[in-house]
Amino acid sequence: PLADIFAVDLTAATSRCAHCGRTGLVAGLRVYARAPGLVARCQSCGQVMIRLVNTAGTNWLDMRGVTVLAIPTGG
Repeated sequence: PLADIFAVDLTAATSRCAHCGRTGLVAGLRVYARAPGLVARCQSCGQVMIRLVNTAGTNWLDMRGVTVLAIPTGG
């Protein structure tokens, strides 16, 4: 679903948890889709890192649980 918003594949990006400081691939986050949107939690501490909700014509992205996002550019 993040590919619908960003022009790059974010699963290869590295993120850092704002709660515990763990660094890892976005692809490694635990994703839950049974809520009104998607919730991605830290593998280590379980805190919410990313929330994504799609409403009619708008994507709402909350990344306050991510302190940094390193996106590989292939160069």
